[in-house]
Amino acid sequence: MSSHHFVKEQQEPALLILGTEGISYDQIAPLLEWVPTVIVVQEEVYRVISWGIKIDLILADLNFQKSNIRLLEEQYPVKFLGVRDGQFLEEAFQYLIATKHTAVNIVGFDHKNVFALEEKLSFLDITVIDGAMRYFPVKSGKIKKWFPETSVHIHAPEGTLISFGTQEGNSILQVVYATMVDVPEGLATLEGKGVFWVGEILDKK
Repeated sequence: MSSHHFVKEQQEPALLILGTEGISYDQIAPLLEWVPTVIVVQEEVYRVISWGIKIDLILADLNFQKSNIRLLEEQYPVKFLGVRDGQFLEEAFQYLIATKHTAVNIVGFDHKNVFALEEKLSFLDITVIDGAMRYFPVKSGKIKKWFPETSVHIHAPEGTLISFGTQEGNSILQVVYATMVDVPEGLATLEGKGVFWVGEILDKK
């Protein structure tokens, strides 16, 4: 039995890979440290296998399942999760919620579409990795977090007002497309009405 497949308690964030364009193995490797449930969309299966990652569940339509049945033996104990009409993301969410996962890291999801994920935030903590950026939602309307010296992307509906405070002072930001904010090292506070998303630059390997 692979060490990857000891009994999982669903406590660690699952890893859902929808796309790998602009993504390297080094970006994903830290997400594997605690042996998450790994779910991969059919188009990315062979790329992920080439990285040496053990997959638990393949989101696949009937044609893919029929054409790649050997994967069930070659990558045992991988399973197929049937998908119709291209509803890969929705099927993945239904599975994660039904199996009582509490969090998921989604790789290869366009950050511009994160607002469509917000109806799932009452069930799952969601983090999105899009290229060199990692996005997380501020569900309570306020976050206080330590940052290294960096730039962050504030992603919210256009015109949203966000209060931004650091040891250097406070300011009010009005969100427009690609609102980037320089953050000094230390604690920063971000506050706004409703859910908004914060994008951090992933560590370069």
